[in-house]
Amino acid sequence: MNVIVTGGAGFLGSHLVTRLLRDGHRVTALDDLSTGSWSNLDHVRRDPNLELVEHDVCKPYTTDAERIYNLACPASPPRYRAAPIRSTLVSVLGTLYALREAERTGARVLQASTSEIYGDPEVHPQPESYRGRVNPVGPRSCYHEGKRCAESLCADFARLGIADVRIARIFNTYGPRMALDDGRVLVTFVRQALAGEPLTIHGDGTQTRSMCHVDDLVEGLVALMEDTDHDSPVNLGNPEETTVLDLAHAVRELVPGATFELVAARDDDPARRCPDIALARRLFGFAPKVGLREGLRRLVEDVRGRLADS
Repeated sequence: MNVIVTGGAGFLGSHLVTRLLRDGHRVTALDDLSTGSWSNLDHVRRDPNLELVEHDVCKPYTTDAERIYNLACPASPPRYRAAPIRSTLVSVLGTLYALREAERTGARVLQASTSEIYGDPEVHPQPESYRGRVNPVGPRSCYHEGKRCAESLCADFARLGIADVRIARIFNTYGPRMALDDGRVLVTFVRQALAGEPLTIHGDGTQTRSMCHVDDLVEGLVALMEDTDHDSPVNLGNPEETTVLDLAHAVRELVPGATFELVAARDDDPARRCPDIALARRLFGFAPKVGLREGLRRLVEDVRGRLADS
């Protein structure tokens, strides 16, 4: 098939592009390179089925794609907080134009949503039926409110029969090719440990995350797109919950000698984050396979190599 991946030069997008090419599809990676880099696709750049297109998804585009994976949006907290208005518009306009293109061509759209739409949850683990506890005017609002609006657009296009949609609520994902200044916990810990810096733990470290390796997440995205006609949100992530302090200890096991430093807690930082993935299991047998230690080993190897080249 002809497939478009918006945000195709980013961390998650580049892994998805790689998987789609391996499956024999013709893939267009669409990206404005504001947070992504074509270097993330160097390993497949000569593939004749890959096209790289620099484009801002806040502007319309046309395509002959049969599948549109709409991943374009800054997911790194420092980056979306640095350009909050732009980040909101990328979520909303980027989704609108993907849906309009699907309306025109009959393509199926997969919207990359986020666990951030649940905010700081009062229900644990978080099922798709939970409506969230969100601060609409906080420093993270540009991201989670933009994504919530994008879900609303997808739901209305589906409800009105205008477009064929899938919605993936993506929980904490990590792996090779994350930007070294991404700001999310595992890549930050690994970079700090390898640089001989203390691992900065915001708050007391008891807040939890559920870390899903990018290979498992990509499998879930492809299965959601192809193996179900479910057009309501589906959680994708790893249901194994780990405290941030335990994540720091796991990094120190792989990079001995790392030290910790407790710093002030972040505003609106969720205390707990863990997906209920029963729906994904039922719909297409989703089950993460890469354990935290193995995934961390791959991340450490990747970051070590990039630091050595810099």
